[in-house]
Amino acid sequence: MQNRYPGTCQTCSEHVPAGAGVVVRESGRWRAYCCEHEPRPDPPPPRGDHAGWHTTALAGYDCETSAPNPEEAFVVSAALVDVQGQSHTWLVDPGEREIPAEAAAVHGISTEYARAHGRPATQVLGEISQALVDHLRAGRGLAVFNAPYDLVVLDRELRRADLPTVREQLDGTVCPVIDPLVLDRGLDPYRRGRRNLESMCQHYGIALNGAHTATGDARACVDLAVEIGARYRDVAELALPELHERQVEWARAYARGRQEWLDRTRPGHGQTIDGTWPMPSTT
Repeated sequence: MQNRYPGTCQTCSEHVPAGAGVVVRESGRWRAYCCEHEPRPDPPPPRGDHAGWHTTALAGYDCETSAPNPEEAFVVSAALVDVQGQSHTWLVDPGEREIPAEAAAVHGISTEYARAHGRPATQVLGEISQALVDHLRAGRGLAVFNAPYDLVVLDRELRRADLPTVREQLDGTVCPVIDPLVLDRGLDPYRRGRRNLESMCQHYGIALNGAHTATGDARACVDLAVEIGARYRDVAELALPELHERQVEWARAYARGRQEWLDRTRPGHGQTIDGTWPMPSTT
């Protein structure tokens, strides 16, 4: 992060005025660097040959939608991809709803195309929820990148269609969701840089083919989950219910830190960071 106070660059020993460099947490201490000598992120630990949830029958889920706000967005397309590369894909006919041009520019699906090639929303949403419920009921891990977004979009769509939600069908069973974003933030909290799907795939050496398509993103998501498990043995060896609780803790800690940063740097911002995971507390 940018340095708020002046300091001395750890590499060249030059004075770094406030706001002209960065600070990086190293060995429990914040150290200043000039922009020229800003350290690059450390690579993740090497892969191991240990067993764990990353060697089981995982699947990745992703949906492409109409808007960034999950409360308002509707599902345009979705995919469930397993570790063998087998996939189930869905395309929704939006009916009278219009896919905004800015959303179509991201995932490439226009209203006209979805109406011509998609199937009715009620039919597709029922199939998606049933596929996820079957996978989760079998105790298999489901990788979802930034799970609260995708899961809330699906939850709201099912409610609008007057269909039972995934949570209702599971009836209180702890869902073995694996969120690579939450895992990465918990395992490497001080790494600088973006943590979107593309950036994380670069960091972990994962090929992201077909970015911003449901199939491409779902495949990359499950590959990321496998890669993180292979590189962090202590986490990989957790039972899925324990992994769930660990992610709950990490998501809460991240939100708390983000809230403290906003309160400190942007007084009066009026934003509340909800750290409940994998679904917001308002759900």
